[in-house]
Amino acid sequence: MHKIAKFIFFDILKNKMILVYTLFLFIISWAILGLESNPSKATLNLLNIVLLVVPLLSIVFSTIYVYNSSQFIELLSSQPIPRNRIWSGLFLGLSFSQIMAFLVGCGFPIVLYSSIETGFSLIIAGVLLTLVFVSFAMLAAISSKDRAKGIGIAIFIWIFFNIIYDGILLILMFQFADYPIEKIMAVLSALNPVGLSRIFVQLQLDVSAMLGYSGAIFKEIFGTGKGLGISVIILLLWSAFPFLISLIKFNKKDL
Repeated sequence: MHKIAKFIFFDILKNKMILVYTLFLFIISWAILGLESNPSKATLNLLNIVLLVVPLLSIVFSTIYVYNSSQFIELLSSQPIPRNRIWSGLFLGLSFSQIMAFLVGCGFPIVLYSSIETGFSLIIAGVLLTLVFVSFAMLAAISSKDRAKGIGIAIFIWIFFNIIYDGILLILMFQFADYPIEKIMAVLSALNPVGLSRIFVQLQLDVSAMLGYSGAIFKEIFGTGKGLGISVIILLLWSAFPFLISLIKFNKKDL
């Protein structure tokens, strides 16, 4: 498993798309954090870009990479190597390489210009989002042999969590505004890894008015310290479940 992960890790680091992704994050992070005098505002601006770009690149790139590696995966499967190790090695290689790209692109500017608490929370959120959407990518790729359909599933997952889900929450909020649905809204907020990552970072900032409805509820119910811990655990679960489902599908798949 470690050899497979290592091979994939270095193979991806040579990919032009990953190099462009790293450079893009570095330039954007440096510009936003370096030019904005208000650290909290700069962190929020960078957060919006991270929540948009990191999930999109992670899920689309990983899905395409899995399809492009189909012959390599079949070759490994014909060897006396447990399928669990093959799929886990692929996941680790994809995740660590993209996490490395994110840390180089965003990590250095954040460390130089952002405060320790908010900067560290933004880095953690980016790393966890990478894990989550690489996991979703592997599930999308294993769910269909059709490359176009698999990529379509991946893009739909990104659109759902970035756009559709917030719209659903907004509708529910207005439809049931007269009812005590605070706890329900907090639970529903946790079911969106992108929204939860936003809350995770915003809880570190003294910007209660900018937290939004779900974020304010989350802070009120769980408190800052407890809320952060719960957020991390939920995001880790979000990265584990899709991968485990994809692993089961891969073990049963006739290659």
